[in-house]
Amino acid sequence: MAKSVKKPKIINAEIVAQSRFFKIEALDLCFSNGQQRRYERMKSSGHGAVMVVPIHQEHLILVREYAAGTDSYELGFPKGLIDPGEQAEVAANRELMEEAGFGAHQFTPLKSLQLAPAYFANAMQVFVAQDLFPQSLEGDEPEPMEVVHWPIAQAMNLLNEPDFNEARSVCALLLALQWLDAATQE
Repeated sequence: MAKSVKKPKIINAEIVAQSRFFKIEALDLCFSNGQQRRYERMKSSGHGAVMVVPIHQEHLILVREYAAGTDSYELGFPKGLIDPGEQAEVAANRELMEEAGFGAHQFTPLKSLQLAPAYFANAMQVFVAQDLFPQSLEGDEPEPMEVVHWPIAQAMNLLNEPDFNEARSVCALLLALQWLDAATQE
């Protein structure tokens, strides 16, 4: 449990840089002890994102996609932004259809994650998707993603794969395995 502290007062907030996708906001803060500091953060779009751990016929469904930040192809779970006015579960199903070619009848929320709360304010909702059916939607990806079916019985071996290293996917895997373990003990 976090101890009760007084949050700093925002004296000023201004956009100091922006691109097509990002806005950098500078915050001038005054802390409860009188200390003042300037922090920078990525300004939130306010919509958040989703990640889906699809389970189909005793397999996890993953996708391999190009990651510009590392200039490499990365293996991970389907993910994407929540569109304005869209519910997180609807966004999860849409991203699953766009990236992996499946829809799902059942979604179970696992956790809301923050990538780097010191710098970003967007939450990512992680879901397990079950009762999958073939269904594709055209997405915004520039090329089709490789869909990988990974046996659940060998799920921990994903941690040894050199292209399965995105922190959000690793976290989603561990959350899903914990959820599956609890579900089988009921």
